[in-house]
Amino acid sequence: MELEIATAVEWVLVCKTDDVPHDGGACVKYNDEQIAVFNFARRGEWYATQNLCPHKQQMVLSRGMIGSTGEACEPKVACPFHKKTFSLLSGECLSGDEYQIKTYPVKVVGDDVYIGLE
Repeated sequence: MELEIATAVEWVLVCKTDDVPHDGGACVKYNDEQIAVFNFARRGEWYATQNLCPHKQQMVLSRGMIGSTGEACEPKVACPFHKKTFSLLSGECLSGDEYQIKTYPVKVVGDDVYIGLE
């Protein structure tokens, strides 16, 4: 039997909904970390990941193109430079490479966008 360890999540206000374009992303900085926040308006969903693309170590994912892939219509982001794609749910590289990105839970309350940090 596998046990899950519960960790406390701190919800941090990072921006307003108007700061992130519909069906696009924006970069926010929290402490020393750059975080890409995505407003997937077509799906009515919000996502957040690290902004660093692990392929070439560039802070660009917030400028990536978002879409869906597969039968389950998994939400994804494509690096704007080298087109490596990553799941917005798990952070897994969907291009067949062993890269992984960090993902964060997101909640929107009114016009405020919060990211859950452990």
